[in-house]
Order: sequence, then C-alpha cells, then structure tokens
Amino acid sequence: MTEVSSLTGRLLVATPALADPNFERAVVLLLDHDEEGSLGVVLNRPTPVDVGDILEDWAELADAPGVVFQGGPVSLDSALGVAVVPGGASGERAPLGWRRVHGAIGLVDLEAPPELLASAVGALRIFAGYAGWGPGQLEAELTEGAWYVVESEPGDVSSPFPERLWREVLRRQRGDLAMVATYPDDPSLN
Repeated sequence: MTEVSSLTGRLLVATPALADPNFERAVVLLLDHDEEGSLGVVLNRPTPVDVGDILEDWAELADAPGVVFQGGPVSLDSALGVAVVPGGASGERAPLGWRRVHGAIGLVDLEAPPELLASAVGALRIFAGYAGWGPGQLEAELTEGAWYVVESEPGDVSSPFPERLWREVLRRQRGDLAMVATYPDDPSLN
C-alpha cells in the first residue's frame, strides 16, 4: 500500500472541470486525511438557516453571516463546529472543548458549554454535514484533476463573503493558478 501524505488543514478547491453539483466551485477545508480516508467541510455554502434555529447556545459565537453552512453531502442531520483560536493554542494551552486540526483552526465539541470557548474563539462556523472520501478515493480525484490543493489561511473559515471564497483563494495563488479565478461561471457565454 502506498503511503498517504496528509493534507489535513489544507484546502481543496474545485477545478472548473469538476462536474459534481455538490462541489461546483467548492472550497473544502480538510479536517482529516490519512490512509483510512478524508473528511472536510465546504466553506462556501451558506444556508438560509440561522445558527440560533439549530444550536441556540452557539448562535452568539457564530461569525457573520451567522447561518449554518452545508458542509457537504454526507450526514446532513449532524453538525460540526470549526473555530479559529488566535495563536493556534495546542496541548495544555488549548481551550476546553476545542481540538486543534491545523495551526489556529480546530474542531469544537458542540456538546460542551459555549462559555468554555467564548473568550478563546476568534471565529466560529457551524456546518451541517460534511464531505467524505473513502481510502484512496480523494487521491483518485486528485489524479483526475478534480481539485487544486492549496494552503489554508485562518480567515478562510470565517470569510464574511463566502460566495467569493472560490475566486479569492485562487486569486492569492502564484502563477497560472491565479488565472483560474477569472474562469467564467458559464464558459458557453464567452
């Protein structure tokens, strides 16, 4: 079996050629990636549902726009919290109820009282569902050219304009990849 180099904490940015409507122009933050598979959340799919309608206790900590995001097509009835803790606290300095994923980005235990995290959290997003891949599945999609893999930044999690995130992430890349940000929504109209 080939060794899998972890992509945890990096972004998957859908290429214009990706035909799956679940991931058209998606920006996925990988929360876990190893030989057993991959799990991430789509950062740029806000829903019209307020966080307070689903998780009332967490609504006050949720960043604007304060809505639940569709994290992916898997387990839409479950919720994941992703938070940025400035300084990327880890080990004994990590706040209770937060587990570091990469740098300052981590997962929130939504069963914990929000007060445990209130003073530490710089940004919080709530996701319904997630994106998941079985062993080797993501690697096959990468080989097919379905995704660009780029570095994440803590601000990606809490982008105030999630509908612009696909273009913004591509635009900050070097070289030809930055040009992909100008790819039209409907190339047939060119």
